Amino acid sequence: MKLLKHQFWHLLCLGALLWAVYVLAGMDPTILKGEFLGFDTLFWLLLALGSPVLHQVYVLVCWRFELLHKSISRAFGKDGFRLFKIGFAILILSRPVTIVLLAISNAFTFTMNSILSYGLSILLLLPGLYLMYSVRKYFGFDRAFGIDHFYPAKYRDVPMVKQGIFRFSSNAMYVFGFFLLWVPGILGQSKAALLVAAFNHLYIWVHYYFTEQPDMEIIYGGKDNNKI
Repeated sequence: MKLLKHQFWHLLCLGALLWAVYVLAGMDPTILKGEFLGFDTLFWLLLALGSPVLHQVYVLVCWRFELLHKSISRAFGKDGFRLFKIGFAILILSRPVTIVLLAISNAFTFTMNSILSYGLSILLLLPGLYLMYSVRKYFGFDRAFGIDHFYPAKYRDVPMVKQGIFRFSSNAMYVFGFFLLWVPGILGQSKAALLVAAFNHLYIWVHYYFTEQPDMEIIYGGKDNNKI
């Protein structure tokens, strides 16, 4: 498998999503309204958009180089996966953090009843929290980080997880986990934060179809072992 297999489609979809954000922001000036810590909302919007792009490109490069060439393991030995996890953790945490900062900058650009706002937030938080519990108890955080790219022979015959939230979807992390990113925009009543949450939720599926799924075919031989 080539290092950049399907990445033309990744780039095309990313361009389309960014163009959609640009068009929507141009249609509604309130999306760029506000400021926080001396920086206008455009700055926080670009930061919040850059976070998922940087995260998914980081994962793409690390996973593919490791799976195809063992590059990280050769360079760092047994510490390779641990170092990859540190970078992964920092970048994935940057997603909600930057959305929160954006929501503060762009707060109250639409109106929602407070009871409805809190109710929706709880509905979105519950599956996200159940997902975290299910990953910890049944799936394992190392596997969620992509340890199978580092030790494919060891994980090739690991069975699918069907407990916890994974009973409802083998792709539970992408289906339910990204609901959490909608909460800051709802609580802060921020159009920009909701727009970036939608971008995140759509863009993660670009990662799945054009990076993760092709990798799974190599690791698991086409079996539907729920990596995510």
